[in-house]
Amino acid sequence: MLFKRKEIYLDNAASTKVDERVLKKMMPYFSEKYGNASSVHIIGQEAKRAMEESRDIIAKSIGAKSDEIVFTSGGTESNNFALKGLFFANPDKKHIITTRIEHDCVLNTCKWLEKLGAKITYLDVDSEGFVNPEDVKKEITKDTLVVSVIHGNNEIGTIQDLEAIGKICREKGVYFHTDACQSYTKTSLNVKKQNLDLVTLNSHKIYGPKGVGALYIREGIKISPLMHGGGHERGFRSGTENVSGIVGFAEAVKISSSRETARMSDLRDMLIEGILKISNTRINGSRTKRLANNVNVSFNNIEGEAIGSYLEAYGICSSTGSACASHSLQKSHVLKAIRLTDSQINSSIRLSLSKFTTKEEIETVLNVLSKVVEKLRKISPFKN
Repeated sequence: MLFKRKEIYLDNAASTKVDERVLKKMMPYFSEKYGNASSVHIIGQEAKRAMEESRDIIAKSIGAKSDEIVFTSGGTESNNFALKGLFFANPDKKHIITTRIEHDCVLNTCKWLEKLGAKITYLDVDSEGFVNPEDVKKEITKDTLVVSVIHGNNEIGTIQDLEAIGKICREKGVYFHTDACQSYTKTSLNVKKQNLDLVTLNSHKIYGPKGVGALYIREGIKISPLMHGGGHERGFRSGTENVSGIVGFAEAVKISSSRETARMSDLRDMLIEGILKISNTRINGSRTKRLANNVNVSFNNIEGEAIGSYLEAYGICSSTGSACASHSLQKSHVLKAIRLTDSQINSSIRLSLSKFTTKEEIETVLNVLSKVVEKLRKISPFKN
């Protein structure tokens, strides 16, 4: 008989397990309520009604109106739509301000827009990954179209002060966009209070299905669609809607709770405190203003890839950075931006928790991790 090891999944910043309640809510839209939401018959309208109820749930969760939510295939599409859509619809303004710690889909979109004549300003961050709102203010010109700043960083977990940045953008008359894929449901997000014009959301980081997300577009904003076809989503995003995914997305939002977030924060702190007992380690990002589920740590002079491989042998799933860039051999641009040395970058791993993570799992990880680090340091050619 084959032995099945117990896995401990600590790569929830890459993707989460679908909650059973979410899956249950989705199932009828595969086999019973399977109509196309654009169809006028009863089955189609049943799907349409479920989709609009879902839109309302997501809108209310961020203080928006239902018709300000456009469903997409996920965070990457939403980020592309926000920046490219604004650029194409507002040809008189060519300047975009963003940061050096954005997700690759934002940075690569900006690089592509530069080829079309956009001028991009990449803001530096401090050693904990924070953007200085005054730096945003200094860089805004009469040609500035949009400021795009990630809310909760996907690698180091730092949470930006959207309210301060949003106030500046509103006063200066420029659009403000945030990628909130990692922070959504884990920390405060309110489009009115934070003066947000566009917000990127997705489902699979909050225990919903993959392949579905949303873009909040404040009413009245001039933006060009990326997808053309039958005029779905009020002309903003053509293509048959992923009704089952949208229903699951909304259910994941509906069942999210501050109690679960607080519990994750406690386990995160337990993990951080345990890791810092290992000599010559450092936590990357802010200790206080960080995502409830994020731990990014450098062990110095041993390879993060090696640590991850040893953890995997024990059934512990971790990451050495963003999952979207895990195939790349390039050093993390986020860790570079907070001015880590090459040694610190190479020795970094990310452990990200979920609401399903248990105290016993954290205790196991700390026990295994200390042994793995000790073993790797003994064979390391570098001094620790």
